[in-house]
Amino acid sequence: MQTTLDQIKRGQRGIITDVSSIHIPLKLLEMGCLPGNFVELVQVAPFADPMYLNISGTHLAIRKETAIHILIEVIL
Repeated sequence: MQTTLDQIKRGQRGIITDVSSIHIPLKLLEMGCLPGNFVELVQVAPFADPMYLNISGTHLAIRKETAIHILIEVIL
């Protein structure tokens, strides 16, 4: 099931399939937010922003406005 990163629930895992590099800061791309990497939602901050993620072993906090530009394939 393909969706955007902002739609996954806590504990769900997926594989990044596409990144809109126009809307994604270069720093996130350098830290591993690239197609083919695994992503897991670890926790969501109060008011649902930012999202705390584990991307192939790297822990990142990403705002929802950035997460909507990252497509993932959810692993069940």
